[in-house]
Amino acid sequence: MLTSNISEWPLERAIFPVLRVDLRVVDGPHPYYRAEQTEIAANWDEEFAANPALYDGLMMLPRAVQIRDGVISGETHVVPYSTFLLWRKARPVASAIHLFSLPVIVSSDNAVIAIRMGKHTSNPGRVYCAAGSLDPGDIRDGICDLDGNMAREVLEETGLTLADARSVSGLHALHDRGVITVFRTYRFAETAAELIDRIGAHILVDPEPEIDEALAIRSSDPAEHLYLPFMPPILEWVFKNAC
Repeated sequence: MLTSNISEWPLERAIFPVLRVDLRVVDGPHPYYRAEQTEIAANWDEEFAANPALYDGLMMLPRAVQIRDGVISGETHVVPYSTFLLWRKARPVASAIHLFSLPVIVSSDNAVIAIRMGKHTSNPGRVYCAAGSLDPGDIRDGICDLDGNMAREVLEETGLTLADARSVSGLHALHDRGVITVFRTYRFAETAAELIDRIGAHILVDPEPEIDEALAIRSSDPAEHLYLPFMPPILEWVFKNAC
């Protein structure tokens, strides 16, 4: 079975430029899913008992990922979300890698607009930029479409349209314990207060909101909020390079 050559990747938590992401979809069950079906089912029963709001939908779980000369490439399979919930507990990177895209929205007054996840989600209370896992709806001609994923997730969670951004940066990424975060910044013409008001209005009319509130972040202090691990280094990079 092909595996990811992590020893050849950039240093963990070091941000690097990305020219292209080429994740090709492979038919058939993921080898990790096939090998761990019993544990996946047992873990799902535990997770669902603790949080019945969880939904075992389909998502993409890559493997055999290479990072070379600014290109992230590899194979990815469609798996149930329960597969990822088990994987993230131990992160067996020889079997699978988690890769997702993160759109970093920056206001005209240089704040990063983030969201706090609701208590009913799989990341309760955590703060990060609106984003979500790649899923089958993000497949274009057999390849994962990260920009399409970012636009969809932001629209669903915040009501904002990324196409309205005044400027868009190139791609960058970092990895940490088998999780690759690929991000780009989207600078909007509105102030942080205006963007937060728009997101708040969206939350009020969303029949199934995933987020509790939107936040304006103006520093990279890792203790300011309950961040997921990728957020502090990305915030530090953004405030140095994009604000």
